[in-house]
Amino acid sequence: MPTVEELYRNYGILADATEQVGQHKDAYQVILDGVKGGTKEKRLAAQFIPKFFKHFPELADSAINAQLDLCEDEDVSIRRQAIKELPQFATGENLPRVADILTQLLQTDDSAEFNLVNNALLSIFKMDAKGTLGGLFSQILQGEDIVRERAIKFLSTKLKTLPDEVLTKEVEELILTESKKVLEDVTGEEFVLFMKILSGLKSLQTVSGRQQLVELVAEQADLEQTFNPSDPDCVDRLLQCTRQAVPLFSKNVHSTRFVTYFCEQVLPNLSSLTTPVEGLDIQLEVLKLLAEMSSFCGDMEKLETNLRKLFDKLLEYMPLPPEEAENGENAGNEEPKLQFSYVECLLYSFHQLGRKLPDFLTAKLNAEKLKDFKIRLQYFARGLQVYIRQLRLALQGKTGEALKTEENKIKVVALKITNNINVLIKDLFHIPPSYKSTVTLSWKPVQKVEIGQKRANEDTTSGSPPKKPPTGPKRDARQIYNPPSGKYSSNLGNFNYGDLEGSLT
Repeated sequence: MPTVEELYRNYGILADATEQVGQHKDAYQVILDGVKGGTKEKRLAAQFIPKFFKHFPELADSAINAQLDLCEDEDVSIRRQAIKELPQFATGENLPRVADILTQLLQTDDSAEFNLVNNALLSIFKMDAKGTLGGLFSQILQGEDIVRERAIKFLSTKLKTLPDEVLTKEVEELILTESKKVLEDVTGEEFVLFMKILSGLKSLQTVSGRQQLVELVAEQADLEQTFNPSDPDCVDRLLQCTRQAVPLFSKNVHSTRFVTYFCEQVLPNLSSLTTPVEGLDIQLEVLKLLAEMSSFCGDMEKLETNLRKLFDKLLEYMPLPPEEAENGENAGNEEPKLQFSYVECLLYSFHQLGRKLPDFLTAKLNAEKLKDFKIRLQYFARGLQVYIRQLRLALQGKTGEALKTEENKIKVVALKITNNINVLIKDLFHIPPSYKSTVTLSWKPVQKVEIGQKRANEDTTSGSPPKKPPTGPKRDARQIYNPPSGKYSSNLGNFNYGDLEGSLT
């Protein structure tokens, strides 16, 4: 084993040889043997081996293996030095191997080491993006779980930091091709990360690119298979996939396939849904996703069938008025519960699809059904007015910090929900029913209103004086809906008279 002095002496031979350095193979071998020495010798070897690596192609394997030994040394300072120098080995056909090695090194628990590995990977990415991707995806497909997890997270966080000249169209095509292989077998969390990776690619920002992504999601969601509401994994997969699809929909990228699946397969089984997510109101989550998607339907073969299923489900949450006893009082013991959050979603979805078949309520329903529906609408509307008056009274004069209390947050959202339902019911009471009003779903940010555009619920969306509406995000940049949790959501899910009266006293 060479000493420190011998390492320095052979380093000098190589440094002084300039253009003839390749003729001093023995001197380089001495430096390679430095990995077998003590701490000082190893540190020197970690610096000297990469410096002259390119001059000895016949010793490339030995040199890379020697440096790899140093990357796995017990001494953290030696490991860090060796990792820092690894990009110097990333030349020609050696680059994918170096990328593979660096990807494996992502499993380190030392934060400084981990940062060095990230920086090294980024530096070779800029040298040869395709070669680096080869090493990364090799480990994602075949590596250990911890390596796979961290390699995916590296791609999801670092790709967006790379300049355009690195992420060429050809490179993005390779990412899409390799990602499709991985998506054949992924966990829910991995799927979300890959959708983040793919949706960030420039080549997939076009209409055709977004359509490709929707098709990928649809395949992942198994929309060709019969839905099993009693299988929590099946339900969770559908919701995870749909959440990823929602931000992709637009007037040119349609949600028709998803909406049809929800109407045909999910709505009839709404009360049977099971979820592995504790505390999640799974029924409300499904209805919110359906409402968000309903705005972006294209031509739909089964439009009338889907509208009927929506209509039937809506009736379940719009009760008939209680029968009156002879003395004029309710014969029943209590008023029916009005589940406003559910009705907002269903009514909005029905309103959106109804635009495509405006004679559904008049020509497609028999007179008895339409009469029954109008009685339910009228009864619901009366209860709605009571809520709206009470909520406005409770929020009157409250601004700023007063509106940020948990109780008032619930009331503000409740007012948005009830106002939305009120606007939609008024539309359906027109003769013939109208589908012209526009509302912003209660959980979505308020969109900017163009000058001259009539806003259906302009002065009814909060308890404070009307303000200039904030500029909402562009449709293409909409946030993925994440279900709320805790007291806020549990108090908001199903309103009834008792709940509201209790919150207003």
